Amino acid sequence: MSETTGASYAAAGVDIEAGDRAVELMKEWVKKTRRPEVLGGIGGFAGLFDASALKRYERPLLASATDGVGTKVDIARRLGVYDTIGHDLVAMVMDDIVVCGAEPLFMTDYICVGKVHPERVAAIVKGIAEGCVLAGCALVGGETAEHPGLLGEDDFDVAGAGTGVVEADRLLGSDRIRKGDTVIAMAASGLHSNGYSLVRHVLLNTAGLALESEVAELGRTLGEELLEPTKIYSLDCLALTRTADVHAFSHITGGGLAANLARVIPDDLHAVVDRTTWTPGAIFDLVGRTGNVERLELEKTLNMGVGMMAIVPEESTEVALATLADRGVEAWVAGEITERGDKDSGAELVGDYAN
Repeated sequence: MSETTGASYAAAGVDIEAGDRAVELMKEWVKKTRRPEVLGGIGGFAGLFDASALKRYERPLLASATDGVGTKVDIARRLGVYDTIGHDLVAMVMDDIVVCGAEPLFMTDYICVGKVHPERVAAIVKGIAEGCVLAGCALVGGETAEHPGLLGEDDFDVAGAGTGVVEADRLLGSDRIRKGDTVIAMAASGLHSNGYSLVRHVLLNTAGLALESEVAELGRTLGEELLEPTKIYSLDCLALTRTADVHAFSHITGGGLAANLARVIPDDLHAVVDRTTWTPGAIFDLVGRTGNVERLELEKTLNMGVGMMAIVPEESTEVALATLADRGVEAWVAGEITERGDKDSGAELVGDYAN
């Protein structure tokens, strides 16, 4: 009687043992994000956070956000560099949360791969953990999913969700903004994690540039520039709320500077941002020039060198700039809040960028 080999999960492409090894490799990095409120360790079905820590709040409001890093993962895959993309993920999630003045508490991640390579998954988690340390939050759990047949062996994607807390009477937002307030810009570290579909189309697909090629105006390879991690502003923004009377923040992500700033401007006011106050980094000019991309299209897609904006009363401007300078954050006065005219749309850029 002949023996037959039945179907198995491994034969279908899912390697449970590789997944277990990936968990073991990532444990040391997850431990580095631990906060005193975290209970248990990695490997459980749910991450636990001791909510009794919120008793010190009079009326705690929980803030939550979820995001991914878009097609920037394709650059990481092509270069085989996996330990920076996690910084981008944390920034996308936690810098959304801090916009309302909330302190980041904890985060979970989801990593989807075509095939589990334990060291590769551990490298991704390492980046996420390092990002959580920079944001001041704990990484309390996550999921690694293997999708053979849907993704190629080297394909992957990442997503995350986070939670923060803010005292109700400290909640920041449009209701605090007043005419005459100052708009402060905080420098981006590069493209951050938005607009990569345009960037990849222009630089890689159309122009045919190699990621390994040295680009003189960038002072490094194209790949190094495109993988520059997104700056995480969470602790800088929280420090600012302790020293200055911050009215609102705006995280400059997908949609560009004007559209994201407009999200926090009340209906009767208008934000005017002066382009002459800064010079976008060389990567923005490279994309625009190489792809013959109009300035308006660039500004609708990329951050143009500004990753976060703070709106403060005029009398708090100096202390706000001093606080950010002390923390090593490049910042400057970029505009002001005015009354909204009939044709105004909430926020606009005026003037030409400084050379």
